[in-house]
This record gives sequence, structure tokens and C-alpha cells, in this order.
Amino acid sequence: MSMLLQVQNLRCGYGSLEVVHGASLHVCAGEIVGLLGANGAGKSSLLKSLVGLLHPWQGDIFVDGRPTRGQPAWRSLSNSMVLVPEGKMIFADLTVRENLLIGGYHNPDRLLQLEIVLDRFPRLRERTSQLGGTLSGGEQQMLALGRALMARPRLLLLDEPSLGLAPLMVQEVFREIRKMKDLGVTVLLVEQNVVGTLQIADRAYVMETGEIILEGLAADLLHHPEVKRAYLGQGGKKSWE
Repeated sequence: MSMLLQVQNLRCGYGSLEVVHGASLHVCAGEIVGLLGANGAGKSSLLKSLVGLLHPWQGDIFVDGRPTRGQPAWRSLSNSMVLVPEGKMIFADLTVRENLLIGGYHNPDRLLQLEIVLDRFPRLRERTSQLGGTLSGGEQQMLALGRALMARPRLLLLDEPSLGLAPLMVQEVFREIRKMKDLGVTVLLVEQNVVGTLQIADRAYVMETGEIILEGLAADLLHHPEVKRAYLGQGGKKSWE
């Protein structure tokens, strides 16, 4: 498989505080790759650096072999890379259809893509005239995924898509992420839901306090003691499964 994303020795932060300390990872075309870790590990900051929302202090980012570090956020679309941010960030006062069409603003075939997305998410088709803010949390997450697909990305960056959802809806969201491969979309998935992520991912990385401490095949990491320690923290009492 060809390497779609390569990150080398990335450092970034806010003000004078460095939160990502020399992270390196790669994602090959057609993969689902998890980026795991507890809250505050630096996962979201790393994603923001990839799309230009946070300027990296050091390191290199390559998309399809082309350097992209330091490029403005709007250039991520031309690199076929789309971020679905934590919290969904849909337009609450716009309809489902309007939200989707905004996602395809730069896609000349956006009306054709709209039909593809609505076929993928039948629940959204039933609610095309409904305001985004009136959808359930799970439906809003589907809308955020659909809006991202309107740009026809090759690489989809997902930041905590299961956050705040009911268990049944979490399962549905993970099923939809797994199906992204059918559309030819590669996924880098940031999540605290370790078990759910490792069940759908090909490979995964584990972050702890801004550093990538472990990587490997998802099946190998599922019950790895170091993954549990990094996710729960020392003395953590949260249930693993």
C-alpha cells in the first residue's frame, strides 16, 4: 500500500506550552488507523496541526509525498484531507441539506455526491429539510461525517466521533467508519473508545503526555497491558471493557 500520510518528529503547542513532543506516524492508503490515548494526551492538537489549524513548531508532514507543514487550513481540501472536529460543529440553524452542500462547496459534482452521501446515510435523507440543531446527537454525528464526505476526501481525520453518544449510536458510528473503505476513504481516527477503535482499525498508535509510546496492529494492541496503562492512567479505575 502506498503511504498517504507521513508525520515526522512533529512538535506543536499553545503559547509557550508544548503539547506534542516529536510525534511520528504514517497512514497508508486504504487503512483505518487509530490514535489512542487519554484526554489531554495531545491527540486533537496533532490533528489540528495536520490540517493547518495549529502551526507546527517543528517536524514534517507529507501528504502523498508532498510537504504540507505550515500550509493554511484551506489548503487541506486541495490535499484531499478533511477533518471532522470534536463536537461535530454542524451549522445548527441550517437544514441537513444545506449543511451537506456546504461540505461540497468546492466539489463541482456536489449534487451527485449529495445523492451518494444520502444513500450512505438514509436517516439524513429522511431529514433533509430539518434544521441541524434539532437532530439527535447521533444524527448530528452522521451529518458531520456526511458533510466531510461531500468534499470527496482521500483522507478523513476523525476527532472523537463517539464522544457523548448513547452506546447503540456509538456502535452505529463505528460501523459507518468501517464502511469508509468501501468509498475509497482512508481514516485516521482519534478516540478514547479504545476497544471500539481497535475492533475496526488496521493499526493503531498510543499517545501519552504528548508522545507516541506504542504502535502496532490493532489486533495485537487490543489486550496489550501498556495500552491499558496509557489509556487508564496510573491508578485509573475506569472499566476497560
